[in-house]
Amino acid sequence: MALVTTPTVNDGPLFAEVNMSSDFNAPTVRATVVQASTIFYDTPATLDKAERLLAEAASYGAQIVVFPEAFIGGYPRGSNFGVSIGNRTAKGKEDFRKYHSAAVDVPGPEVDRLAAMAGKYKVYLVMGVIERDGYTLYCTVLFFDSQGHYLGKHRKLMPTALERIIWGFGDGSTIPVFETPIGKIGAAICWENKMPLLRTAMYAKGVEIYCAPTADSREVWQASMTHIALEGGCFVLSANQFCRRRDYPPPPEYVFEGTEENLTPDSVVCAGGSVIISPSGAVLAGPSYEGEALISADLDLGEIARAKFDFDVVGHYSRPEVLSLVVKDHPTNPVTFTSASTKIEDKTK
Repeated sequence: MALVTTPTVNDGPLFAEVNMSSDFNAPTVRATVVQASTIFYDTPATLDKAERLLAEAASYGAQIVVFPEAFIGGYPRGSNFGVSIGNRTAKGKEDFRKYHSAAVDVPGPEVDRLAAMAGKYKVYLVMGVIERDGYTLYCTVLFFDSQGHYLGKHRKLMPTALERIIWGFGDGSTIPVFETPIGKIGAAICWENKMPLLRTAMYAKGVEIYCAPTADSREVWQASMTHIALEGGCFVLSANQFCRRRDYPPPPEYVFEGTEENLTPDSVVCAGGSVIISPSGAVLAGPSYEGEALISADLDLGEIARAKFDFDVVGHYSRPEVLSLVVKDHPTNPVTFTSASTKIEDKTK
């Protein structure tokens, strides 16, 4: 798979490196976003593919690797799960059963394997998954350090449109920003990146490497990514899948509702558009719309301070006496059991 960066004139393979200016006080971090498709309904095979891509990215010197939204478990593009108001179909329920089966438990064996991959290839790994919590699914991002440790997760706060039928809603307890030797890393998924208050919460936590796994391949997505980089004074790493119709099961097992009759196996159903953008709004690598790719750039972390000098959204450019935000960052559990605390109290008597 080619490593895609800013375009260069070259008759050979597309493997150009971005050399950003750096200084003695700020490190440079090699970042890669993966643009590739899930092997739908086959989580073991998708994990194998993820490891191949991770190994290749590491061979190019990647220190942080970001995968697309729902890479493990799959983004069910075009499916309506047989839902209409007041009705569900038997096939739609079976589609959900298969989708639920392809999801992963957190913690669980698939998470253990992803952690082992991160440690094996010595990279920080940001992976989009479909998380199974009992019989509810969440669109989730998992974070791993380069020593093979699972750091935590972010659950998508607000699924978009029909996603709300199949995914639960995250809460304020999973909006982490992890402080690491290569920078402070956080993530927001797809259209929740359009939520100003969520972005503000992440800025307040000091995010420096802002990961944006997505399923939006439209050109207008680039405007959102550039705005976030400028607004937050952070690097933005957006990863999307590149998928053709043949990357999903054939009909009638899997149907792209409303468009299936117009598709061939080679039809592109998600064109990618993965990109890396600097805090100054410069496009460092991508966007790519040509196929599966590894898209890489070197991040000069000194750019963050230079950008914040102009505009620090939660610092000198904030007006807390006029505008403020309260984030409810505790878990919102539907059921709380008091038996454990009661036993503790009994022992102290």
